Amino acid sequence: MVFKTTWEVFMNINSDKKELTSAFTHLGGAVFGVVGTAVLLNSKNSNGITLAAFLIFGISMVLMYSTSTIYHFIDRSRQKAKLVMRKLDHIMIFVFVAGSYTPICLLTLSGSAGYKLLTLVWSITLIGVFIKLFWITAPNWVSSLLYILMGWVAVLVLSPLANKMEPWGMYWLFFGGILYTIGGVIYAIKRPNINNTYFGFHELFHIFVLAGSLCHYVMMYFYIG
Repeated sequence: MVFKTTWEVFMNINSDKKELTSAFTHLGGAVFGVVGTAVLLNSKNSNGITLAAFLIFGISMVLMYSTSTIYHFIDRSRQKAKLVMRKLDHIMIFVFVAGSYTPICLLTLSGSAGYKLLTLVWSITLIGVFIKLFWITAPNWVSSLLYILMGWVAVLVLSPLANKMEPWGMYWLFFGGILYTIGGVIYAIKRPNINNTYFGFHELFHIFVLAGSLCHYVMMYFYIG
């Protein structure tokens, strides 16, 4: 059934050139996610919590980029499939944000502060899932605001986090957050209005998301666990 659905998707591939650009940019993210997760897991010790935390991060990254890729490959004429994948696409952003927090909470913060932050971000994820399932037509700014606020809840534990993470780890965390935020703003305001057949504001948003993911991956690899 899964194979049949996937085959049908690629047999009805999107003819919109910008959508294809979006699909291929995040296909690159999915491939990076698979390879990067394998490298990350292989580089860390065999501690169960450490591996579980990084596995959650890696799986959430692969799921988000893979879902986005499939969504953008589907032609607009396949309205039901497009709607289902749009919901999953938006839901997986929440999952990835929470997945990115998981190693920070369990391995860097740990203790009470880590568990409280972990509970908070996954609770917000559940709220986000509910919103996306039942209000997928919400304006772009609503989604962007939720993603950005969720992404910056780390400021609530800024002091203990800074005490436990090396300065360059904090810098990479901050750089990634800034890039994600810029991408979120671009998505919300639908600007800049780039007059190009293959590239528009949404594709630029994808580039910033990829760059943010790369920054946080560097942080995970060198400064956590």
